[in-house]
Amino acid sequence: MAHYAKVNNGVVLQVIVAELDFFETFVDSSPGQWIQTSYNTHGGQHRNGGTPLRKNYAGIGYTYDSQRDAFIPPKPYTSWVLNDETCLWDAPTPYPTDGEDYYWDEETLSWVVITAE
Repeated sequence: MAHYAKVNNGVVLQVIVAELDFFETFVDSSPGQWIQTSYNTHGGQHRNGGTPLRKNYAGIGYTYDSQRDAFIPPKPYTSWVLNDETCLWDAPTPYPTDGEDYYWDEETLSWVVITAE
């Protein structure tokens, strides 16, 4: 089984799972094109050691960048920048590695520890 993303004007509208022989005869008259995506690809890496496909598994609302041949998730915060290697968004400050859980505070452009109440 393979996964395909319906892309129109660079935006993913739908993702389906289909057998290749079915997909080759599949008729869809709506605008856009179907582009194969891999459920096992994230950040340009294939989770099972295989060949990654289009940097990330497509999701509804993702962008397909034909120049990079990559699916890019929506930008989560204004301050975050696109990582050209992974086609994922990076915070301007790296996530702390001290074992605590954090959330991003866009107003202060910093990670804030999640505290139990």
